[in-house]
Amino acid sequence: MKTQNLEFSIVIPTYNRPERLERCLSSIANLDYSQDSFEVVVVDDGSQQSLLPIVQQFEKKIAIRFIRQDNAGPASARNKGAAAAQGKYLVFTDDDCQVDSQWLTAIAQGFAHSPQALVGGYTINALPENAYSTASQLLIDYIYSYYNIQPEQATFFASNNFAMSRELYHEVGGFDTDFPLAAGEDREFCDRWRYHGYPMWYAPAAKIHHAHWLTMRSFWRQHFNYGRGAYHFHQIRGDRTETGIKVEPLTFYWQLLTFPFSQSTQHPPIVLGGSLFLSQVANALGFFREKFSDKSLTKVYS
Repeated sequence: MKTQNLEFSIVIPTYNRPERLERCLSSIANLDYSQDSFEVVVVDDGSQQSLLPIVQQFEKKIAIRFIRQDNAGPASARNKGAAAAQGKYLVFTDDDCQVDSQWLTAIAQGFAHSPQALVGGYTINALPENAYSTASQLLIDYIYSYYNIQPEQATFFASNNFAMSRELYHEVGGFDTDFPLAAGEDREFCDRWRYHGYPMWYAPAAKIHHAHWLTMRSFWRQHFNYGRGAYHFHQIRGDRTETGIKVEPLTFYWQLLTFPFSQSTQHPPIVLGGSLFLSQVANALGFFREKFSDKSLTKVYS
């Protein structure tokens, strides 16, 4: 592979999900983009079974490398992949995502507008029949509509679908691996990116499909962990900017709870609104649990 022409390095952290990783890599192999222009770096974060056979299935289709590390969480795995990457730009997605065929094309267009930007794409729920997965995606959709109204003035992207200059990634310090679990490190990265004075560009045409099956229990745990991560985010942000915790106005939460009534889904809006209310209760409890706890926490995937 001629690294001097390598435009993108797609970094995928993975952990104990061989079937999902295979579907993710299959979608990447079907990208409508020059295969000489990108590579894939898969970082196995200490899976119980080797994922190398999955990766080897794609070696004749795309430029792909496999790295294994002891379990340390997705932030560490992303940094590991970024350190090995050779492309001009780093692109991050997760093993439970499948990318649209025009994904890299849309990301490249974002960099054409703003080469120094953190470019973020749009995520589609791949499990519309699952009410909790739908509610979780509606929450992300609402947050994107709230924080990314102007594409060139975006403020938050999830780490399963964003890209940036490899040089600037290392300049700002990569992902913070001090987070006690896989929740909040993408929010902190975006905030630190903007703190360094670099722009963020929303590119909704850069689409991925996210297949994360949730039950009431896993939905609660996910948002409880988001609350725990939010506490650490505010601690880090406060130390960096010497500011207190910023609380959104009540209208933010009212509009969130009523957001499902303006969307078309397979589920009654009242059910989805109730799930979003539950997510905010879990988030608040996770936040205050972390605030009043001094215990060491195990790194887990959401």
